[in-house]
Amino acid sequence: MPPDPAAEPSPVPGVSRNVFILGLVSLATDASSEMIYPLVPLFLTSVLGAPVAIVGVIEGLAEATASVLKGVSGWLSDRIGRRRPLVLAGYGLAAISKPLLALATGWPLVLAARVLDRFGKGVRNSPRDALIGDSSPEGLRGRAFGFHRATDQIGAVIGPLLALALLALFHQNLRALFVAAFVPAALGVAILTAVRETGRGPSPDAAPPRFRLRGTPAAFRRFLAVMLLFTLGNSSDMFLILRARQLGIGTGAVVLLFAVYNAVYAAASYPAGVISDRIGRKRVMVAGLAVFALVYAGFGLARGPGWVWLLFAVYGLYQGLTDGTSRALVVDLVSPGLRATALGVYAMATGLAALPASVIAGLLWQKVGPAAPFLYGAATAALACAGFSLVCRDSSDAASTVLQGTL
Repeated sequence: MPPDPAAEPSPVPGVSRNVFILGLVSLATDASSEMIYPLVPLFLTSVLGAPVAIVGVIEGLAEATASVLKGVSGWLSDRIGRRRPLVLAGYGLAAISKPLLALATGWPLVLAARVLDRFGKGVRNSPRDALIGDSSPEGLRGRAFGFHRATDQIGAVIGPLLALALLALFHQNLRALFVAAFVPAALGVAILTAVRETGRGPSPDAAPPRFRLRGTPAAFRRFLAVMLLFTLGNSSDMFLILRARQLGIGTGAVVLLFAVYNAVYAAASYPAGVISDRIGRKRVMVAGLAVFALVYAGFGLARGPGWVWLLFAVYGLYQGLTDGTSRALVVDLVSPGLRATALGVYAMATGLAALPASVIAGLLWQKVGPAAPFLYGAATAALACAGFSLVCRDSSDAASTVLQGTL
């Protein structure tokens, strides 16, 4: 009998072989993405002459595409009882999208490239996160998601640094950089072939999950409502880049800012996952939302470039506290047969809310001022933090209720 991928050890204690490999895949893929991401708004506004509002529309539509597909692919993964084919397809599509940016002579092709990239992300993310859940026991689930987020963000640190080196090599030619970003993305797809199904997901013979919110546990719906409120103020990170430029940060420094942000994000993710296993997901989530509110208020009130470095670093702390923890919490709140579906519903709902969030941010920037979208985001985060404390139970309590079949 072949070894169980969920039980096979890896070089990291408490992290299975599958999770370790998926971490390496995310490291390579995010290195590719972050070579490009901080430069897309500058490419749009400075090279192609697109207005700031178009940046918000492109990012909102791209993320909305990913969000809808996360819901569909999650349901499909639970329906067919397999994760790996969808994960492979998603990473492959995202890799192909990278060189398309180099061909853009106007913003519509940038939109097409970003949508294709997010299409791939939408196809892969829910099945991949469900595979992480399938490959990890409940008591180590926060650690597993934290490890995956940490390796993902290590790639996000490497990416901007590679971009700086390649920009110097290519004499600031952004189009050449976009082509070069295909290489680590393709490497990630090659590594992914070593991942195996665990057989611990839903059986293909089981009744198919229903793709509707009403069929999910009440605790999950309460959590989702609070996160939707938060997401309505959480606009695209493109606006953080534009705010940094508006406060006097240069193009090269913007790339370094993202390296700092991702370094803190990576450093915080694994410890946050371990802590959430010990003290509960709710406390870690509330702390993360509170940090976000403070950071966005800081971006709104900042008057010079000095504060921007600190704010980007603390923003990485927010991401480290909440990104892996929220995914582990979703897995905690539902039964194994609904894992990918619930992860997909969560990603779809919050991602769709990101579209109006980015459009609102763009309009606030143009009609009120550059500080307005950040003060708005700080207010919605503070409300969500209070709501989380009032209506969401600790994940360990909710998970035990689900397992007893009474939720």
